[in-house]
Amino acid sequence: MPEFAYIARDMSGKKTTGTVAAGNQREAIALLDAKSLFPIEVTVNKATVVRSSGRVRGLTMAVFYSQLAALLRSGVPMLRGLTVLGKQSTNKTLTNVLEDVRGRVEEGESLGAAMGRFPKVFSEMAVNMVKAGAEGGFLEDALERVATFTEQQEDLKGRTLGALAYPAFLASVGTVVLTVLMVFFVPKFEPLFANLRRKGQLPAMTEWLLAFSRMLQAYWWVGLLVIVVGLFALVRYISTERGRRNFDLVKIKLPMIGKIFLNLAVARFCRVFGTLLVNGVPILRSLEISRESAGNVILTEAIAKASENITAGERLAVPLGASGHFPPTVVEMVSIAEESNTLDHVLVQIADGLEKRTFRQLDLFVKLLEPVMLLGLAAVVMFVVLALMVPVLNSANSI
Repeated sequence: MPEFAYIARDMSGKKTTGTVAAGNQREAIALLDAKSLFPIEVTVNKATVVRSSGRVRGLTMAVFYSQLAALLRSGVPMLRGLTVLGKQSTNKTLTNVLEDVRGRVEEGESLGAAMGRFPKVFSEMAVNMVKAGAEGGFLEDALERVATFTEQQEDLKGRTLGALAYPAFLASVGTVVLTVLMVFFVPKFEPLFANLRRKGQLPAMTEWLLAFSRMLQAYWWVGLLVIVVGLFALVRYISTERGRRNFDLVKIKLPMIGKIFLNLAVARFCRVFGTLLVNGVPILRSLEISRESAGNVILTEAIAKASENITAGERLAVPLGASGHFPPTVVEMVSIAEESNTLDHVLVQIADGLEKRTFRQLDLFVKLLEPVMLLGLAAVVMFVVLALMVPVLNSANSI
């Protein structure tokens, strides 16, 4: 049975802390009430969280959620279902985790609490939806929704990476081709141009090209060191709170592609938030989980401020609009949904619409980027060819 850390006040108003063993958070609060303690905060004790040895791919987890939902809907007992899925899984990490989860459920721990011990395998959103489904009597539906959501998120990642794969390939190939030209091909022309250099007849662009080639041959290790140290320093800076915030701010402010990054982050937040609300997770808890899933510190801060408004009894749309980071159409739809009490379903619709529009913009950006990169590569290669051929042609004309 999991342990819950609590902060509470006794009858005299004195603050007290400690831990209590309970099946879920609701039971923990009930035990505190029985002790005449008024709970302020009750959370799962982090010491009871098990750090699994590795992660499991999103598609593998989507299949697991879907299959477990199908087994439970068919009348298969929970323990039997976990055993079957653990044995048939080809992923060792998932097999070991399911074996542990099954043992804990058999001892009386709830499925959601057992899953919560493995944060690397089961996302916080999945754990909360399973807890809500178990308490509300719609566990099978909750598992199916988690499976659908996980598939959609993996599809989103796949489409984004797929769209950027070809430009990345072009950039890599172009860099390799130009490096080979400058290091191995251009130096062979140096002796041929010695006579023209003495006469002062060597074109300036040829001099620049040869000088850059010599520098690259002599100091290639310096360039490599600068790149490695620069990347290391950038990664270290981004890992800091200030660096991550500045990096996320730059991402959404970039021309053309910044709007794509922003819309994808907003769509991710809306989908997670809406999915949690549909499954009965309280709005404040849903905001807490979904703001982290946005993947952007700037949006996370805006959503955190919106949570404060919710706590004060105000609407969500006003602070979201005031942040300036949410599209006006999204803010308007959220405002109307709050008035009509359909926020959960509208948020999912917003995510669907945003993703479709954003992927159209991403496809257009990539289609424009590809010819621009090809033209840039062709221009550099043409410069190299001209810088080498003009002196040769001039020498031939002189002869």
